[in-house]
Amino acid sequence: MRKIHAAMLVAVSSLCLAPALRAETLVVNSYGGPYEDIIRREIIEPFERQTGIDVVYDAVGAASQDYAKIKATRGRPGFDVVVMTASQSLQGCHDGVLERLDPVAIPNLRHVAPKLAGSAGPCGAVHELQYMSLLYRTDKMASPPRSWSALASPELKGRIVLPTFQNIMALYLVEIFATMNGGDLTGNLNPGFKAMSDVARQSIGFEQSSAILESYIKDGTVWAMPFWNGRAQLLVESGFPVDYVRPLEGTIPLIATLNIPISAEHKASARKFIDFFLDKTSQEAWVRAYKVGSARTDINVPDEVRARQITTEADLESLLLPDLSVVAARLREWGEQWERDVVAHQE
Repeated sequence: MRKIHAAMLVAVSSLCLAPALRAETLVVNSYGGPYEDIIRREIIEPFERQTGIDVVYDAVGAASQDYAKIKATRGRPGFDVVVMTASQSLQGCHDGVLERLDPVAIPNLRHVAPKLAGSAGPCGAVHELQYMSLLYRTDKMASPPRSWSALASPELKGRIVLPTFQNIMALYLVEIFATMNGGDLTGNLNPGFKAMSDVARQSIGFEQSSAILESYIKDGTVWAMPFWNGRAQLLVESGFPVDYVRPLEGTIPLIATLNIPISAEHKASARKFIDFFLDKTSQEAWVRAYKVGSARTDINVPDEVRARQITTEADLESLLLPDLSVVAARLREWGEQWERDVVAHQE
């Protein structure tokens, strides 16, 4: 009887402990604010229901700060999945602190457009795209701007604001103006810096924060400026008299990635999360809710969403994609040139 009783106790104890043993926690590091609300609703909660994995959301730090933490801890920052950009993905692979992602373990990686996958490198899963748009006040400008050259037009003298070089949009502007004036995206930016010196004379100043840049156009101080299209779309939907365009000369995307630190504690669950985020249904939900584009071109979204986002092969082909490894190598040099050739010309 004692043996039977003991066996029963062991069995009962095992049943009681089973949920605790099976439960796994995945720590996802990303952004706060509206982003957090949307990712919880559209991605995290469905993932938890499907897999039974508990997700702890860590909304601490910008992408650059997150990468600095990953590097400082040699790939053990305390989170398992992190949202960063293609630039950090490339750097992390080079530094050996991010895991190379295997399409066998993450099958939906095969559906990421090769052009974008190549830009992010083997450690980054591209889960969204925004692009630098030209945002403008519909109640102030006689007609919608169609070209980036509108920023240098007499109509906008004293009515534009520019990003600081710490905001990647500054370099994007230089690269675009370089291609418009005989240069290219990374090999010869001098024509872009020269053109931007003329644009700087139009500007009321330089700001790094998107929130501060946004405040200028909301209160009517600024009539036009470069801005990420996702945030621009949120402004449109909030009822402000603004709209945005993808200018005729093209634009450069902000490529957002999902990454796994090399010594993350829960790698298997991290791979499942990335695969779930890249799934066709998840990408459709994310594009509709967060107003961004997708690296999958097989998604089904409403026509009004498709018209403004990057969702097709033709959209992808229209993007300007600088070599991010060259950008990383020359960023400091170009930052110094920005101060000399652009900021110094602001009146």
